[in-house]
Amino acid sequence: MAMTSAATRFILTANVTAAVVGGGGSSKSATVVSFLPMRSFGSRLVVRAADDASPATPSSEPSSTTTAAPAAAAPKEAPAAKAKPPPIGPKRGSKVKILRKESYWYKNVGSVVAVDQDPKTRYPVVVRFSKVNYANISTNNYALDEIEEVK
Repeated sequence: MAMTSAATRFILTANVTAAVVGGGGSSKSATVVSFLPMRSFGSRLVVRAADDASPATPSSEPSSTTTAAPAAAAPKEAPAAKAKPPPIGPKRGSKVKILRKESYWYKNVGSVVAVDQDPKTRYPVVVRFSKVNYANISTNNYALDEIEEVK
């Protein structure tokens, strides 16, 4: 099992051995990871990715399981993310009237169970009713234009 990568390298723990294959004058090298036989049930394989930007080699880095250098860079990028859009649809638990004519519960009132926030979802609103239909089902999904919130 071989993997080639120019941008990342892997830091391996004590019970995993690695050998670099290739080398020569090429800029890419393949790393082969071999798994030692498990002697106890508590053994785990831990693989961590690190950028090649640091000048240190994998053998000179400590093999401890906690390194704070890669984790410290991630929080700085988080505030640059976009703000969440406002929630769509009625709130959970609100009462809605059904406007879909072919629905069993047409013109009946039900309670909103959940609203999917993905804008690509066709029927994002899950409504639960006190009355069951012919198939003994009491919930159904509706589009935003097929429901009307009741005060």
